[in-house]
Amino acid sequence: MNIQWSEIPEDNPIPLLTRRIVRGEKMLIAQVKLEKGCHVALHHHESEQIAVHISGTALWHIGEPGSPEYREVILRGGEVMVLPSNVPHSVDALEDTLIYDTLSPIGPMGVDNQKS
Repeated sequence: MNIQWSEIPEDNPIPLLTRRIVRGEKMLIAQVKLEKGCHVALHHHESEQIAVHISGTALWHIGEPGSPEYREVILRGGEVMVLPSNVPHSVDALEDTLIYDTLSPIGPMGVDNQKS
């Protein structure tokens, strides 16, 4: 199957975030655009996630705030975040940011359950 990103419908599940999603049999990839100031609320999911930062800068909050595992990481274009299954995380876009998210197995993305 050959797909052009521009042919995939774009959705806007929360303010300042747009995405396009391609689903395979066991994984999905999403082209996610976060405008500066976008906040993806703390969430976790069964799916393992790999987030490839193409451009921009975002602050990732990894782990449950207040826990010994909690940490903050700034990612820029050219960097990759690997999140194991069920690790709590949130994201703040410090500037306009483009990320390609892969999730396996296929499941809801964090913004799918976030209230706008």
